[in-house]
Amino acid sequence: MLTSILEGLKQLRLGLGLLVAAGAILLMLDLQSRNLGSKSKGSSVPKVAIVQHASIKAIDDGRIGLLEEFKKRGFVEPDKVSVKVFNAEGDIGTANAIAKDVVSGTYDLIVTISTPSLQTVASANKSAAQIPHVFGLVTDPYAAGVGIDPLDHSKHPEYMTGFGSMQPVESLFKLIKEMRSEAKRIGLVWNPAESNSFAQTKLARELCKQMDFELIEGSVENSAAVQEAVNSVISRGVDLIWISGDITVSSATTVVIRAATNAGVPVFSSLPSTVMQGGLLDLGADYVTIGRTLGQMACDVLEGKSPASVPVENQTAEILLYNETVLSKFKDRWTVTPSIRQRADGWISSSENKIPPQLIPSK
Repeated sequence: MLTSILEGLKQLRLGLGLLVAAGAILLMLDLQSRNLGSKSKGSSVPKVAIVQHASIKAIDDGRIGLLEEFKKRGFVEPDKVSVKVFNAEGDIGTANAIAKDVVSGTYDLIVTISTPSLQTVASANKSAAQIPHVFGLVTDPYAAGVGIDPLDHSKHPEYMTGFGSMQPVESLFKLIKEMRSEAKRIGLVWNPAESNSFAQTKLARELCKQMDFELIEGSVENSAAVQEAVNSVISRGVDLIWISGDITVSSATTVVIRAATNAGVPVFSSLPSTVMQGGLLDLGADYVTIGRTLGQMACDVLEGKSPASVPVENQTAEILLYNETVLSKFKDRWTVTPSIRQRADGWISSSENKIPPQLIPSK
């Protein structure tokens, strides 16, 4: 009887041991699946999802720079990488659907371009496969609500990293003063739902107090509302219109410039290259260069670097452009000063168009 009990316990212990071992194997396989995405299913080529929020030139430029860096580093389709580009075309519902798709576990890396894309993917990813995620073209990643510590930039979700590119708003406002010292009232149309736009508007409010400007604001929920909002702002007697990094408004840049030009006021922008559409001056980021930096980070992760080891810092490659052919259209006198001419990276004049090649749309 005792022998029979002992034998039963031995078999039970053996069975438990096998169950524990099987559980450990399954756990290990699950972790590998999380980390390797599609490669855990037998593919030797990494799959990359590139997610952008809208079709505006700044974001498109960032994607161009990103893909240039992929090619430079040897990640060339179809043998070395498989890339799929997703574009929400400015629709938040579509953006959320895309986010759920790309975190499903079929991709080895997600690269997001813009703040809304960062936010939607980060929200979906934290409760899903937690696929490696690299982001760029983000104004203020610390205020985006995605778990990045604003004081200690090394603290962020271990599967995610990237960098911020806050537009040089103060420098742009100084150029406004330089071009017309009498200018006081800056018109701004923006979407309060965009955290990137909120960050710039908040900074602009503070700068206006310091620099003797008044910020005349109009808010919109979508691009269709921009026409009415910009006309309302202009009717309040602004000296100029400023296009910030707001994606909603940037999607309607031609609408803003047409309304401003009809009213005889110039357009300044933080998103080069608005000058090619009739803006007076752009001071912002060189988004092709920023895209290349984003590509470097993404390639590093594809080659095995842990996103957890990369702190989230700010990196902004600036570019300055002006268009002096529009000066005669304004009711007030604006001057492209010698210092601006000397500093500019590109310009449009009656005798010469010198725009950096990377900013010229491909045909």
